[in-house]
Order: sequence, then structure tokens, then C-alpha cells
Amino acid sequence: MSSTKDIETLIELMAKLPGLGPRSARRAVLHLIRKRALLLTPLADMLQTVAVTARECLNCGNVGTADICDICESEQRANGILCVVEDVSDLWAMERSGVFKGKYHVLGGTLSALDAIGPDELRIPRLVDRVTSEHITEVILALNATIDGQTTAHYIADILDGRATLTSLAQGVPIGGELDYLDDGTITAAMNARKPI
Repeated sequence: MSSTKDIETLIELMAKLPGLGPRSARRAVLHLIRKRALLLTPLADMLQTVAVTARECLNCGNVGTADICDICESEQRANGILCVVEDVSDLWAMERSGVFKGKYHVLGGTLSALDAIGPDELRIPRLVDRVTSEHITEVILALNATIDGQTTAHYIADILDGRATLTSLAQGVPIGGELDYLDDGTITAAMNARKPI
């Protein structure tokens, strides 16, 4: 077994990634080993590079390889609209849609009394500074529809009241969704946010 110790360690590390359990990690590692030149070596090299160069944007909290990310540097995005998200994965999801052309602010989580996460543990003070210094006219609260997400949205709405127009993403029936498969909360939100046809 000692001859496979490094491989077992790699499998254990891979199993810690989101969406991978021990069996999936084992399959992934075996595939990487079989495709060593095509996948494993380039992957190992890129992991080493990213480990050294990746950093959070000092302005918004996005992840990139420079102190200020491309989105914050872009003059085309300086339109006075700021979209507030919980995490970098939410920012990337918004970017995939291609619908938002302003700048972002990543909070780094949500307020949670149970986990002792207050405003100072998140990037809320930096958000307040940005609204003033960047002459933000609209703040879109694109936070998850969880209790902590909604609590955070209400807190931010209170501290930014009068400084900018505050909006939130619409909630309700997803495109292609069937009512029979939706939970009660989603149906309620959709009914309350109904609009004329």
C-alpha cells in the first residue's frame, strides 16, 4: 500500500472539493493518471501558477491575478450601477449571463448571528465607501433568497438608505419551471411579484 500512498493522498484531497466524494475523486484521479501528459501535468503546472498568482481584487473582492480586477478597471463599466453579491461564484454566474454591464461588490458571505458574522467580517464598510467615492446611483442587491441573504439585504438597505437607489433581483418561477415542482416559498414570491401581461 505504501507504493500508492501519494495517489491515495491525492484522492483524499480531491474528495474535499465541492461536488466530489471519494468515489468520484478516485475516478478523476485515475483518469488524470491515464491522461498524464494531456491533463495531469498541465493541471499540476496551472495549479502551481494559480496558487502563486491568484488574489482578491482590493476594490470589489473578485478573484483574479492582479490587485484590481478587469471589471473594476473597465471604463465601460463605470456607469454608476453596483451589483452586490454574496460570493465570487455569484459574480461569475452574473457574468455568464452577460446581462449586467456595471461593477460588482462581493460581500464574502452573509450576516449570521449563529456564526458570529457581523458587518465588519464582510465587506459592508467597503461597500458604503464605494457608493460614495464611485458616485454610485443604483445598488442592486443580488443576494440569495435565504434567511441570512434577506437579513443581509435589509441591513444593507438600511445603511444605504438615501445614498443610492436600491433594487433587488426579481424572485419567482424560473424560466422553464413547472409549478408542480416548485416549493411554497417560490410560488408565494412569484404570486406577490406578479406583473401585467
